[in-house]
Amino acid sequence: MKTILIIGAGKSSSSLISYLLNKSSQENLHVIVADLSLKDAQDKINNHPNGSAISLDIHNVENRRKAVKSADIIISMLPASLHLEVAKDCLTYGKHMVTASYISPSMQALNDEVTAKGLVFMNEIGLDPGIDHMSAMQVIDRIREQGGKMLLFESFTGGLIAPESDNNSWNYKFTWNPRNVVVAGQGGAAKFIQEGQYKYIPYHKLFRRTEILNVEGFGKFEGLANRDSLNYRSIYGLDDILTLYRGTIRKVGFSRAWNVFVQLGMTDDSYVMENSENMSYRDFTNAFLAYHPTDSVEIKLRSYLKIEQDDTMWEKLLELDLFNPNKKVGLKNATPAQILEKILKDKWTLQPNDKDMIVMLHKFGYELNGKKEQIESSMGVIGDDQTYTAMAKTVGLPVAIATLKILKGEINIPGVQLPITKEVYTPILKELEEYGIHFKEKKVPYLGYNPERI
Repeated sequence: MKTILIIGAGKSSSSLISYLLNKSSQENLHVIVADLSLKDAQDKINNHPNGSAISLDIHNVENRRKAVKSADIIISMLPASLHLEVAKDCLTYGKHMVTASYISPSMQALNDEVTAKGLVFMNEIGLDPGIDHMSAMQVIDRIREQGGKMLLFESFTGGLIAPESDNNSWNYKFTWNPRNVVVAGQGGAAKFIQEGQYKYIPYHKLFRRTEILNVEGFGKFEGLANRDSLNYRSIYGLDDILTLYRGTIRKVGFSRAWNVFVQLGMTDDSYVMENSENMSYRDFTNAFLAYHPTDSVEIKLRSYLKIEQDDTMWEKLLELDLFNPNKKVGLKNATPAQILEKILKDKWTLQPNDKDMIVMLHKFGYELNGKKEQIESSMGVIGDDQTYTAMAKTVGLPVAIATLKILKGEINIPGVQLPITKEVYTPILKELEEYGIHFKEKKVPYLGYNPERI
């Protein structure tokens, strides 16, 4: 019997654990789920005969190493910053490892040792990164095999609320880490290539530089640039490509309204606001506006940002209780970003019957036999419920499938890696189709540039 250790029983682990337990009898597996909360781990196992739950503090070195040593392969569903210590233990005890996180420089630095020991450390095998890599490389490799030359690659992903649960004016709820939503785009300009020219969008302009996207079967959205679209240029073999752009998907109108928070300074996480615990939501909003002896907070904000009273964006701001004098922040020594997150969680937390949705769109422009062509490839998934969410499916299932294939020796090239080779992505994408995660392709006229974006 092979033992799989899953460290971390958070929201994104439900489909991962369910998949492996469902396969456990057929594949002769024992699945151990380890979490700081024993109850969370037990809930995920749900008394399955081939599963067990343990309480594990990742900072307890002795217990962590004991757990790693006992398993054949380790899945780390921890925050990205905690993977490295687990990875070092895997090296010490000769264990394969799988994560859904980006490969950090410190993880990459282990590559020679991992390779020398014949171990597979598979990273970036979730949704984004993960399914985006695999689905993109499948089409890119096919174009190259036909003799085509890549001219354009664009990729967009969004974690959204499903249409049947979309009941607020923002058309948005938190389906992932709220803090990541609040501070998205900070820490440097977004950069990409457009028709051979490097382009940069500073943070304070990011949410006004959007474009319209149409995803077949799911409707109209807007896309805004990720911070660095150039990271995977060499990895994808696209060093000479003319256009390379990666972005985030939101419903149309979201970014324009979110820009209000950016312009006011509410997303700033670099300083603490005095007396924040006693501040009302109205006080918080007023703190970013000029003093006036008679004008209301509402009038000052509309005047400052030139928002008309009948603008749909004003409805969005009112809906969040930003001007409520009776609601208290209740957070000591809080930054503006932390207070904004608290306010948004009041309104954007998923309710028990809500369902989430994942949407992904790729655009591939290429030249084949002297003719320029373009393919659009799209995927959408709607969650089942609050346990088996679309996010949990699209993050957890690729992790689970890859883990089992590594354990069975079907993925065996050693090293610290991501899933961009045909041997890895072909079987995983094929199996994901069985779970409703599949892409639709269509040919569209080649554009090569987007005037809005430039």
